[in-house]
Amino acid sequence: MKLLVKGQRLLVGALCLTVATGCAGPTVISTPNSCATLLPQEWKQGVAGAPLPSGDTVGDWVAFGDAQTGKLDMANGRTRDAIGIVERCEARDAAAVKRATRRWWQIF
Repeated sequence: MKLLVKGQRLLVGALCLTVATGCAGPTVISTPNSCATLLPQEWKQGVAGAPLPSGDTVGDWVAFGDAQTGKLDMANGRTRDAIGIVERCEARDAAAVKRATRRWWQIF
């Protein structure tokens, strides 16, 4: 069996270092709570209730109840929309991290 000479040992060492550094995956830095920035700023204020009626008639109170129901629908719609936005954002971020992470068989 032939022994490796000094130049060959250096070449084999360099190849081993090249392969070893190729196995290390990329560093992925995720900023916390970045999905919340996609929500509109005015949503943080909430939905104001309908103003109380100034009159004492049944019609005034019916109009108030109708307006208040519309405000509740608006608030519930924002909640559903916000949850959907954050879920899609988190799924997008998870997919990006998965694509950025190389597995051992993907080093070549």
